[in-house]
Amino acid sequence: MSEAAAPTASVEIYTKWGCPYCSRALALLGRKGVDVTEYDITMGGPKRAEMLARAPGVSTVPQIFINGQHVGGSDDLAALDAAGKLDPMLAA
Repeated sequence: MSEAAAPTASVEIYTKWGCPYCSRALALLGRKGVDVTEYDITMGGPKRAEMLARAPGVSTVPQIFINGQHVGGSDDLAALDAAGKLDPMLAA
């Protein structure tokens, strides 16, 4: 039996304090053993502007990027996982 390779993808997530969807997404990524770069945009600022530029038309959190590709929010991440598409993205 071979073991699954450790996730090597670059994962970024924009969050706000107290957001249950952010917590859910971070928990899923944590179970996958992913190192996540988290940007807290609770108080707005340049990282919020960056998120809005990277994901035009989207203003809710979390917003998740894997290897620079926008995958959406918590529900989108869970759907990718349920469809068996998340692990290959994280291994890339």
